[in-house]
Amino acid sequence: MSQRHDNPASAMIYLLLVLTVALWGGTWIAGRMIANHIGPMSSSFLRFSISALCLVFMVMRSEHGLPRLSLRQAMHAAFLGATGIFLYSYFFFTGLQTVPASRAALIVACIPVCIAVCSALIYREPFGPKRLLGTLLSLCGVAVVLSHGDPMALLKDGVHGGDLLILGCVASWTAYSLGGRAAMRHFKPTVAVMWACVFGSAFLFFPALHYGLIADMAKASMQDWLCILFLSVLATVLGYAWYYKAINVIGPARSGIFINLVPVFAIIFACLMLGETPDISLLTGGCVVIAGVYVTNRG
Repeated sequence: MSQRHDNPASAMIYLLLVLTVALWGGTWIAGRMIANHIGPMSSSFLRFSISALCLVFMVMRSEHGLPRLSLRQAMHAAFLGATGIFLYSYFFFTGLQTVPASRAALIVACIPVCIAVCSALIYREPFGPKRLLGTLLSLCGVAVVLSHGDPMALLKDGVHGGDLLILGCVASWTAYSLGGRAAMRHFKPTVAVMWACVFGSAFLFFPALHYGLIADMAKASMQDWLCILFLSVLATVLGYAWYYKAINVIGPARSGIFINLVPVFAIIFACLMLGETPDISLLTGGCVVIAGVYVTNRG
């Protein structure tokens, strides 16, 4: 039976998608607000341990119990937890200690292009002229953002400090996405996200404890806890639930287009809540990045 995309239920799905990408745009602001108050390992563990507890509860209700893991499934879940939770969250919170939220969000916006390139190399997916053009556009846009409008400076000075950490977000999430492709043969999407959070939280626990988890929890302000709850409950649990619901109703292609709005919301929220003022090089580079992602997806 073919799906209809013009009924009231589908209209509600589009609204949920906009709210979802708004939540994901807000993660950069919340992360920036707590990055200099709580250590990156502590922030990461608190975020994803709360997410894991919520997701375990949701999955147990929907699956009538906690799904058991085979050895192969455990290996997939461990890879997802190591890349998409442990590494990504470390790069995320550490990078945001020095990189403005709007700038970081635009650098990370090139992730879909990186996934497309790696999928072509690893899985032999078609990579025609449109995808090549989109890749080049995105790389040019990222170069403009990283170099503050002077891409030639990258050849002379290279990439520095926090920007390199945010590029670590790109690498780790690309690995997570490619690993997720294999994991989806063995998991439902929500179950995969749950186990990724469970394993990722386990990987984060001892490093967080070593780097001052107890002290960070004791000194955390009300604002810090609200940011952590936003990141864990709203952006992770609710955001993923809405996104997968949208995929079930209107399909992954239409749902995926909305991801391009994440850096747009991040810039708007950064201006309103953090007082960041993006310069012309950031806006220009960001537009080129998003255009490149759009062309790549169309290809």
